[in-house]
Amino acid sequence: MLSAQEALDALLAAVQPIADFQSIPTQEATGRVLAADQASQLDVPPMDNTQMDGYAVRAADCASGAASLAVSQRIPAGHVGQPLQPGTAARIFTGALIPEGADAVVMQEQCTFDEASGRVTVSHAPAAGEWVRRRGEDIRAGSTILARGTRLRAQELGLAASVGLATLPVVRRLKVAVFFTGDELTMPGEPLRPGAIYNSNRYTLRGLLQQLGCEVTDLGNVPDSLPATRAALRKAADGHDLIITSGGVSVGEEDHVKPAVEAEGRLNLWQIAIKPGKPLAFGEVSRDAMAPAFFIGLPGNPVSSFVTFLLFVRPFILKLQGAQAAPPKRYPMRADFDWPKPDRRNEFLRVRINDRLGLELFPNQGSGVLTSTVWGDGLVDNPPGQAIRAGDTVHFMPFSDLLN
Repeated sequence: MLSAQEALDALLAAVQPIADFQSIPTQEATGRVLAADQASQLDVPPMDNTQMDGYAVRAADCASGAASLAVSQRIPAGHVGQPLQPGTAARIFTGALIPEGADAVVMQEQCTFDEASGRVTVSHAPAAGEWVRRRGEDIRAGSTILARGTRLRAQELGLAASVGLATLPVVRRLKVAVFFTGDELTMPGEPLRPGAIYNSNRYTLRGLLQQLGCEVTDLGNVPDSLPATRAALRKAADGHDLIITSGGVSVGEEDHVKPAVEAEGRLNLWQIAIKPGKPLAFGEVSRDAMAPAFFIGLPGNPVSSFVTFLLFVRPFILKLQGAQAAPPKRYPMRADFDWPKPDRRNEFLRVRINDRLGLELFPNQGSGVLTSTVWGDGLVDNPPGQAIRAGDTVHFMPFSDLLN
């Protein structure tokens, strides 16, 4: 069996990122992957402006710390003032352009305005540039503001809008077909017959794929037979970049996914030395006159399926999308639990952060205990054969990093 890192390296080495892209409105680009560098055509801010409500002044006129100045004008944001004459001040509001001749702003809390005389007393000696946002201090015209491969979040969209980009080129959505094997699977809402279980993986995997911006085709449950599984693979390969299955990749007599993939394409990887999630498969399914569709077979146990998706499928999909994706961080944290009997495989333990900023362990680490993924804040990446004692430092991988 391959190690977790060897398996991930093998998956990523097979990826050639999607080259197709489309131009869409910036406001609709959340979660999409940028297909080309984006540069600003203007300075931001475009002109010097004020950070504060107050008075625009010449710093030299206020050097005494108790200057009395005639208020010559009022400049709200979005309006252009007149040149400021020596010995005068301009009432100014946050975001308004600094008038020609002014070189500082004194906040209104340090000023007293006399309405009868129309004069303001400035009780502060400002330095030149005080409370002034300089032209181009955030962005210079011609500079790259967003790099190709960026997954666009709200802040990236705001940045694009700040330089006037109404549309953005993004990689087309990855087309993923999913199906599930197991005669025992029943959909929520249907009666639960003896021996049956509800298909939680269908909901978990669809949700994970949608979070990554994929276009998902759900082919539903497939009967436990080799002909049915082969037919489902052929259907899934048509028009899709990636096929993901859940269940049927182990070694039982009713596990038909592995031989079906070998018959319809080829299997490049099977079984990984991790717990949970050993029976993970990777390969491809052939298509007439087209490049093969990628195939990833996940275990049927709910936690195994969830964990292997986060560790292997997510980075695979991100690379297919051309996204810049650093390996998930592993944070050193204190274990507030004992794990005296480690497995010979690399274990991923469900934990959460307690009030003492240590990690506590979910009491049941079984691969079918889906409640542990809701209860937990992340996973401890525990090396093969590594016992843990309370107080030891372990490597913590938060779900917030693995699910974004």
